Amino acid sequence: MTRLPAATLLALGLALPAQALDLTAMTEDERTAFRAEVRSYLMDNPEVLMEAIGVLEQRQAEAQAQNDETLVQVNADELFRDGQSWVGGNPDGDITLVEFIDYRCGYCRKAHDDVAALVASDGNIRFVVKEFPILGDQSVLSSRFAVATLQLAGADAYKKVHDALITFRGNITEDSLKTLGDSLGLDTGAIMGRMQAPEVEAVLAANHNLAQRMQISGTPTFVIETQMLRGYMPLDGMREVVAQVRAD
Repeated sequence: MTRLPAATLLALGLALPAQALDLTAMTEDERTAFRAEVRSYLMDNPEVLMEAIGVLEQRQAEAQAQNDETLVQVNADELFRDGQSWVGGNPDGDITLVEFIDYRCGYCRKAHDDVAALVASDGNIRFVVKEFPILGDQSVLSSRFAVATLQLAGADAYKKVHDALITFRGNITEDSLKTLGDSLGLDTGAIMGRMQAPEVEAVLAANHNLAQRMQISGTPTFVIETQMLRGYMPLDGMREVVAQVRAD
């Protein structure tokens, strides 16, 4: 039987799909020579590795985007129209932006002004906030207070509390929440009494269950129509995503 030189095998291996080259059909000497040729080629042409890694990362990103789009479609009602989350911006906007937020998250705080600027400057974005406390007891207290405020005092009061909590720099305790609520002119006693209510617990549990289904484990996480942004993105980047979504 005629045996192909190792260099020829290497050329075939690079030119053909992985399944087209059966290494098990080689002799042990051919396999050893083939491996040596591959190693020598890669050492002489290391840029091939970077090119391959780039292709792999691109394919992974495309697969992630497709998976994210499917997750959004399956969970669209709870993401965009759950009837229990705060809705700001333009309620009739042509694009809905959803943010999963934790008030103790540094990147959520960093994103706060960018998101506000995006919504205000665009004028046609519907903005939905999902309370998603994952960073400990103070996060949970903050979200309970915010949700209780929304349920008892309405959307305008919630917005004030939301903005105050995201910029709050001290420790979150019942006393500090009472002070914060009083400073905003709220019925703090009623809100504090509501924080452990089943209705508040139901909102937080639903958001956590939704995040789990959406494969969300960190904050901030954004959903812009069918696209998901996992982590902080500067204002210009978010504007580019919005423009891309509108163009699609």
